[in-house]
Amino acid sequence: MRIAEYVLLFFGLVGLYIAVHVPGGPIPVLLVAAVAIVIYLRRHAVPLLGPVSGLRGVFGLWALVSILTVVAVALFDRANLFILPRENPGLWLLICVFYPLASVYPQELLYRGFLQHRYASVFGTGRGIAAAGAVAFGFAHLLFGNVIAVVATVVGGWLFARRYQKTGSLLVVSIEHALYGITIFTVGLGQYFYHGA
Repeated sequence: MRIAEYVLLFFGLVGLYIAVHVPGGPIPVLLVAAVAIVIYLRRHAVPLLGPVSGLRGVFGLWALVSILTVVAVALFDRANLFILPRENPGLWLLICVFYPLASVYPQELLYRGFLQHRYASVFGTGRGIAAAGAVAFGFAHLLFGNVIAVVATVVGGWLFARRYQKTGSLLVVSIEHALYGITIFTVGLGQYFYHGA
């Protein structure tokens, strides 16, 4: 029964949302879902933040990936390198401030906190549930209509899921997720992860 619920919620409802092209983008839906998930997680004594002690290792990997991403954009799409902070620094700053709060944390509540707690009885607590979360996370990013967003979020979903398993901290994975997201918007890949309202 739980497996059917997982498929319906993360593929059926999300797929319907993508197909219908709901105006306003995904943020309002994410915020409403986050409220319901917070209630669920509190009832099941799942920490809504967690310790920051697990940040060790996050920054080194992020720095390496960021350098490689800058090099890749410089080589293959030089015109867009740092385009957002260069051409619209105000919007870039707004993204840096509000993206972690309005997008990242609600996603982590849903795809790490809720999914890993709710469906552990189906997928276990290790690689199986991490894979289930990564695939669901990538599927949701079909919303953006490109392969880059889906592949990047499947990989990111796996990384964040495993980090959550190691740290037990939604705060740590939210910081990690925010770092990668802000890097994407900074270096010139934001067009692959933006949904025009």
